[in-house]
Amino acid sequence: MQYLNETPVASIIFIFTIITSIYAFNDKQLYGKFMLHPYSVSKGRKLFTFISSGFIHADWMHLFFNMFTFLAFAFQLEILIGHWQFGVLYFLSMVLADIPSVMKHKDHFWYNSLGASGAISAVLFSFILFDPLSKIMIFPIPFGIHAIIFGALYLIYCYYMSKQSRDNINHDAHFFGAISGLIFTVIFVPGVIPHFLKILSVWVNAGR
Repeated sequence: MQYLNETPVASIIFIFTIITSIYAFNDKQLYGKFMLHPYSVSKGRKLFTFISSGFIHADWMHLFFNMFTFLAFAFQLEILIGHWQFGVLYFLSMVLADIPSVMKHKDHFWYNSLGASGAISAVLFSFILFDPLSKIMIFPIPFGIHAIIFGALYLIYCYYMSKQSRDNINHDAHFFGAISGLIFTVIFVPGVIPHFLKILSVWVNAGR
C-alpha cells in the first residue's frame, strides 16, 4: 500500500505490465492484436499498438530485465518529477520511441515489435539527469559503473546495433526512448540541467 500511495502511477504500470505479459504468454492470439506492426500503423491502422505493444513481452527474460530496470528507477523517478509528469514521460516516450521504427519498417509486412524497452530507457535516462553518479550493475561485470558512463555507452551501443540490424532487438526504440526521457525531464524540471552539471563539476574537480 505504501507504493500505491507514494508512487501510484509507477505501481499501476508495473503490476499491469506483468499481468498482461504473463497473460500473453498463454494467449498467442493476443500478440497479434497487441504487437506494434509498422506496416499497418503507417497506413493508419492499429494505432493503439503504440501503447499496447509496451505491455507485452517476448519471453520471461525480456519481461524480467525490463521490470527489473523499472523497479530500480521508476518509483524513485515518480517521486522526483511528480505523478502526472511520470505518466506523461512514460507513455509519450513509449510512442515516440516507436515512431522511428514505424518509419523504418513501414514497408516490411512481417516486422513486428513489442516490449516496454523504449519507455524503460526513458525512465532510466531521466533518472540519470538527477543522479549521474549512481552505480549501475551490468552483468557479468562484478562492479557498478557510474550512470553517466553507462548512459553514454548505452547510446553508442544502441546506435551502432541499429545500423547493423543483426538481431531481433529494436535498438531504435531503446535509443529514441532514452532521448525522449531526457527531453521530457528537461521540460518538466527546468533546473535539472544545472543540477546535473553541478554534480559532474564537483565529481571532476574532486578527481583532480
